Amino acid sequence: MIKNILRIIVALVFLASGFVKAVDVVGFSFKLEEYFSPSVFNIPFLEKQALLLAVIVVAFELIFGFFLLLKSHLKFTLTALIALCVFFAFLTFYSAYFNVVTDCGCFGDALKMEPWQSFWKDIILLVALLILYFLYKNEFNNLEEKTNFKKYLSAFAFMTMVFVINWGITHEPVIDFRDYKIGTDLNVEKQKIAKNPSDFKTFYSLKNKKTGEILEVNQDDYVSDKKYWAEGSPWEIEEGKTTSKLTKQGYESEIAKFHPETADGVDLTEEILKAPKAILIFSYDPKNANINVLAQAEAKLSLQRDAYILGVSTSPTTFKTINNATMDGTAIKTIARSNPFVLTLKNGKIIDKRSAEDYIKQKK
Repeated sequence: MIKNILRIIVALVFLASGFVKAVDVVGFSFKLEEYFSPSVFNIPFLEKQALLLAVIVVAFELIFGFFLLLKSHLKFTLTALIALCVFFAFLTFYSAYFNVVTDCGCFGDALKMEPWQSFWKDIILLVALLILYFLYKNEFNNLEEKTNFKKYLSAFAFMTMVFVINWGITHEPVIDFRDYKIGTDLNVEKQKIAKNPSDFKTFYSLKNKKTGEILEVNQDDYVSDKKYWAEGSPWEIEEGKTTSKLTKQGYESEIAKFHPETADGVDLTEEILKAPKAILIFSYDPKNANINVLAQAEAKLSLQRDAYILGVSTSPTTFKTINNATMDGTAIKTIARSNPFVLTLKNGKIIDKRSAEDYIKQKK
């Protein structure tokens, strides 16, 4: 009884984790790109394969999570899930210990987890899987009952998985867990951020020239205590070791990074959010964007006479017939899963979002 309950709980965790990544597999691929980037594992050739690898990992989680739920191919299923947990535990430990990836993307945008939380989650799952392996080892060679119900359920689950993943790649996620979901009022979010900002403090690494002792002191304590800076003080600030740390977590929202700017550095945020209607076309990677799709989307946008039109990308020369603005590529990726992508706002509220290809096909 206990082992069945544990098996079902673990299976549901893998299915939940796989599902939230499946609905936004492009977003998960962005997270893998972070791991493959020069600042982390420095495997640049895998960055181009991030989407394919994301699909493989998501399918792996869903298929074997489903097998575990149905108690199917138990030995192979448990072995595969243990291997997956070891792999993820390594990634999350690395990102936590070296503080290189702040969110592993284990549960997509549905549930944000800090690196150490992700690591311990993987360890708990790994322990649970090892316990299940031990508890079920005497049943590994038992003949599995194959019923029509299992066959139909497996076929339905597989087709659902393919549909959800494909829809998220070619259109938008079936369920949107992001801060930029339809219905979000960016003006309201900006106000919440302003009312409850996060606080950061500067920390100095100080070294005592006489004793060699090293201290980390925050900016307030440093200024208030003369022993650290008065004439003749043995303490000196170590170059290159000054850090900024979060001391109070305020209201969190990716919308804090929404700051389209002109080539001259003029912030267009307020202008966009105050417009009765604004249609923005984004491209986080203009060099690899489909030129024909860009041209067709621009042509359609140019016909909009009652809206504020703007092209936002990482380059100030991406768009040829509409005004250009620039924004950080990572910030654009939190909004756009397609390259290019169209976002429609009404008085700062998101009323529509779709890939540029879908926007072109839209009749109205």
